[in-house]
Amino acid sequence: MIRVPRPNLDGFTMALAATVGVASVLPVHGQLALGVHWLAEAAIALLFFLHGARLPREEVVAGIGHWRLHLLIFALTFVAFPLIGWLVVETMPERLLPPALAIGVQFLCLLPSTVQSSIAFTSMARGNVAAAVCSSTLSNISGILMTPLLVALFLKVQGGALSLDTLQTIAAQLLLPFVLGQLLRRWVGAWAARHKAVLRVTDRGSILLVVYLAFSEAVANGLWTQVPPAALGMVVLIDCVILAVFLVGTTLLSRRLGFSRADETTIVFCGSKKSLVSGVPMAGLLFAPATAGLVLLPVMLFHQIQLMVCAVLARRYADEEQARDALPAAS
Repeated sequence: MIRVPRPNLDGFTMALAATVGVASVLPVHGQLALGVHWLAEAAIALLFFLHGARLPREEVVAGIGHWRLHLLIFALTFVAFPLIGWLVVETMPERLLPPALAIGVQFLCLLPSTVQSSIAFTSMARGNVAAAVCSSTLSNISGILMTPLLVALFLKVQGGALSLDTLQTIAAQLLLPFVLGQLLRRWVGAWAARHKAVLRVTDRGSILLVVYLAFSEAVANGLWTQVPPAALGMVVLIDCVILAVFLVGTTLLSRRLGFSRADETTIVFCGSKKSLVSGVPMAGLLFAPATAGLVLLPVMLFHQIQLMVCAVLARRYADEEQARDALPAAS
């Protein structure tokens, strides 16, 4: 009997959809929007501070020596992905993919890998978890600088080139809180480990705030008149194709290069993912408020698609490993 996997629609995905709906019906305006903006900035700073505070140094040190694997994942994330995104955007007719959504597709391809889900899926698939922790963490730390630089290379930022002010803003709002979290880990790390539920609320709450603010501004500038259903369907199709290319490509490449099965799962799950957590605040910093909502659409859709597909794939890896373990006993 064939089991059909159920869609992995978690509470956060439904909350994202609800946030977009509320912003579409009740967008924030005026002074209230300014207050939400400051609240969102504070929440994002707290988010990156806590990421720094709870970063498991011991596991990272354990996996950091696997340089071939880390170099491959870094190249996939910041070289192969951007080039594939550029190829898609350059070859796609404007009538099928409006310019703002094309920017969103390219921006998606410039983001770092995820941390939590990459590690979770690697663990579920019985892969090299220490290497996954190290690679995903290095990807996110590098992404704080690499993503803005790649955006400057592939896209126009705020109507022009990436400025020193923009880099300083990113450093102040994302990198500085992260570094402070690392420096204070000795005192707050244990607290962060004991209060994962509180930190989960902080993670998701900060993202929902920024999404609400971005979509409120986009709705005020005619978001849904600019995105016909056919264009939205095209973004979903493009996201699915990009994910499929990297899932198949990372599998074949890791085997071709002689990596172990445990390392293969790490490469597949870390090398094919893109981080919504990093993408949301960066979009708010790098793009004009009127376009940030449109730019985030491909990122949010890709987020859900990668969760559903990778959950099925991780279960398949786990089942194969369980069957392999049972072979000696059966024989």
